[in-house]
Amino acid sequence: MHEMAIAQGILDIVLNTAAQHGASRVGLVRLLVGEMTQVVPQSLEFGFSALAVGTIAQNANLEVIIVPVTGKCVCCTQQFNIRQNQFQCPDCQSFNIEIISGRELLVDALEVE
Repeated sequence: MHEMAIAQGILDIVLNTAAQHGASRVGLVRLLVGEMTQVVPQSLEFGFSALAVGTIAQNANLEVIIVPVTGKCVCCTQQFNIRQNQFQCPDCQSFNIEIISGRELLVDALEVE
């Protein structure tokens, strides 16, 4: 379960950022998680909650926003959502595709007091 290691990294970012701003409590952590990361949101939430016990993020809500895989055709510049690993342009049928979203794994926002 690689989600536990990811949760630890997220908690480190949250606690460091909160400390930099003199926060005493973390209320919300918003994450952008790309579909290609294959992170299981429920496992990530469980890991974060378990690791946050005893910290200022103990009662924080973890909001996970899934970012779909989006591609752009290098040949015709068409942008489209990639579903079921179909890396082919729906317009010109080219396989020359640039991935423009769906690999994200980042802390997007924090709400602190």
